[in-house]
Amino acid sequence: MSEQLDTNNQVIESKRTIRSFVLRQGRLTKGQQQALTHLWPIYGVEYNAISPIVFEDNKPVVFEIGFGMGASLIEMAKNAPSKNFLGIEVHKPGVGACLMAIEENQLSNLKVMCHDAVEVLENMIPDNSLDKVQIFFPDPWHKARHNKRRIIQPNFVALIHRKLKTDGILHLATDWQHYAEHMLEVLNQAEGFKNLSATNDYIPRPEDRPITKFEKRGQNLGHGVWDLQFIKKQ
Repeated sequence: MSEQLDTNNQVIESKRTIRSFVLRQGRLTKGQQQALTHLWPIYGVEYNAISPIVFEDNKPVVFEIGFGMGASLIEMAKNAPSKNFLGIEVHKPGVGACLMAIEENQLSNLKVMCHDAVEVLENMIPDNSLDKVQIFFPDPWHKARHNKRRIIQPNFVALIHRKLKTDGILHLATDWQHYAEHMLEVLNQAEGFKNLSATNDYIPRPEDRPITKFEKRGQNLGHGVWDLQFIKKQ
């Protein structure tokens, strides 16, 4: 993959109905800033609208949108060295923390980006190239008037479908029941996907999705978590 840093952190409303994020500024620690300066050339991938990402081997490719501080993504990459992982996050402290963890664990199968995932999917990911797309705990936009800002919308799911290989997996997880119901409704109506749930709704947490500190805290407070997995059939 190409290895440079994208610095576009502007969030604007455009004709597109959904973006993959809303940027919330956060203070960088000294270590995170140093990681962005020194480790990005090694593990970072710059957005380039005219230069598709090329994976240099034949390993399955897992694409994660919104990895937060990167803890679960790091764990998954450590546990699956036979796969390539590409993670996207626009929150720079999270990107810096993930870069530090990549270096600490000497992971050669994980790269990160700092850009809008919709644009990356549209312009840098070839069609039929991803083995898995995972989106864990996206912003639920729980107020009804904000529901339209949720990333899981029909047009976005159709874009993911185009980028997945046949039999590729879309894995979603949320701790908001109403958002889980929204996700299920959108995916059930999407063409070319099949629900992998035996009950045609949600699945137990797969072993390959680590439980984050955030998730554990929620479970201790009695919060539920809903996982969905759909497979591309055509």
